[in-house]
Amino acid sequence: MRKTILMMLITFLTIVNASANGRSPSAQEKKEDAKDTKSQATSSPAQTADDPAYRIGAQDVLRIDVWREDQLTRTVPVRPDGKITLPLLNDIQAVGLTPMELAGVIRDELKKYLTNPQVTVSVSEINSRRVYVSGEVNKAGAYQLLPHMTVLQALSGSGGFTAFARIKSIYVLRNENGKPVRIPFNYKEAIAGKNPEQNIELQPGDVVVVP
Repeated sequence: MRKTILMMLITFLTIVNASANGRSPSAQEKKEDAKDTKSQATSSPAQTADDPAYRIGAQDVLRIDVWREDQLTRTVPVRPDGKITLPLLNDIQAVGLTPMELAGVIRDELKKYLTNPQVTVSVSEINSRRVYVSGEVNKAGAYQLLPHMTVLQALSGSGGFTAFARIKSIYVLRNENGKPVRIPFNYKEAIAGKNPEQNIELQPGDVVVVP
C-alpha cells in the first residue's frame, strides 16, 4: 500500500515538474521577444519625410495629388535649381518648403483654373539629405545623412583610407550663402580626442575630402 502511494506521489511530482518546465521557456521567450521588440522600436529612427517640419531639398522626389484631377496628379523630381514643373503652373519653387506649405502654394495657383482645388504633397524619395566622401578612401561616394552625423562617422563608412591619404589635412567642403567654405579636420587629432570641436555635425550636401 505504502509502495503504491509512494509511486503515485512520484508520478504526480514528475507531472508537475514537467508542466512547470514546459511553461518556463515559453514565458522566458515572451520576455525576450518583448525586449527585442522594444529594442528594435527604440533603435529604428522615424523616417525624416514623415516629420511635418521636413524641408524639401533638391533631388527629392515628390508625389503631387490633386483630387479628381488625374492629369495634374503625378510624381515629380525637384530639380537642382529647387523647382518642380507642373501642368498649367509651369515652374514652382519647392526647396525650403514643407510638403504642407508647397501644397498651399500649388492650391493657390490652381485656383486660377479650378474651383476649390484639393492638393496633397508627400515626399516619395529623400535624395537631398546626403553627404559625400571623396579622395583617398576605399569607398568614395554619396552617403545618407543620418541624424547628428559627424565627420568621423562619415569617414567610418567609407572603408578606410588608402596608403596615400593625408589624414591630417582632411577638410569638409560646405556651401554657405552660395560660396564654398573649407573646414579643416585632422583625423589623427580627432581619434586621439584632441580638438573635439573639429568633429562637426555634417549638413546636407557637405563633402568630406581626403587629399
